[in-house]
Amino acid sequence: MYKQLQQRDMAEAPVNVSSLRAMKDRGEPIACLTAYDASFAQLVDRAGADIVLVGDSLGMVIQGHDTTVPVTVQDIIYHSRAVRRGLGRAFLMADMPFMSYTTPVHALDNAVRLMQEGAAMMVKLEGGASQVGIVEHLAQHDIPVCAHLGLRPQSVHKIGGFKVQGRGQAQAEQMLEDAVALEQAGADILLLECVPNELGQAVRHAVTVPVIGIGAGPDVDGQILVLYDMLGITQGRLPRFVRNFMTNNASPLEALQAYVLAVKDRSYPAPEHCFS
Repeated sequence: MYKQLQQRDMAEAPVNVSSLRAMKDRGEPIACLTAYDASFAQLVDRAGADIVLVGDSLGMVIQGHDTTVPVTVQDIIYHSRAVRRGLGRAFLMADMPFMSYTTPVHALDNAVRLMQEGAAMMVKLEGGASQVGIVEHLAQHDIPVCAHLGLRPQSVHKIGGFKVQGRGQAQAEQMLEDAVALEQAGADILLLECVPNELGQAVRHAVTVPVIGIGAGPDVDGQILVLYDMLGITQGRLPRFVRNFMTNNASPLEALQAYVLAVKDRSYPAPEHCFS
């Protein structure tokens, strides 16, 4: 049944949309990380990560830009294809870059490229209610979708910087409504960035699909961090939600294993990594 398992000598079936939903249902935290090349992807996969995201964060940590805005579809395809070669069990998700999903047809064309040329298994796009039609169109064509709410890095120039979102009651209520609408449109996962703990918990309980947090508190279905941040490679000021897992670990693999364990036993994020 799983020919690829025999080829790779794998003891477990590869992660897929159904197994991620099952993890949420049984309360098992989902451990996610970004990766941008085959070598790190191999380590992340070996450490036991469930999802690997080829994020447009590569624009900042790989390309040296100040934001994710300059990243192109071709950039994501290149890195996604490389990451796929390093993975065995983990589920591969790829970001749809800035302005790559302006209409349903535009979004579908680029999503197909990410899956066919980049070997992605799911695409991620930023936006709330305004993206419901896009998500619905992709879902109708059997494209697995992760919808990204909260702080949306592609909108950094519009919102005036990297700020916590959803602290006001009106904004929090709108985010909850958007989460439900996106699930109903066909989103398979929600990613929630930089929101108060209480809102993260509320979104998790409002939908049946997995909710992955990055700075969204401990009460979501899983956690994700940028690989270079949690390995202490990124220089300068880091977001509050980042923990350096290289501390007290002798190798990158040990650090990655420590991260996965901390997500699974819910010791990460700790209170100092959260927003109120």
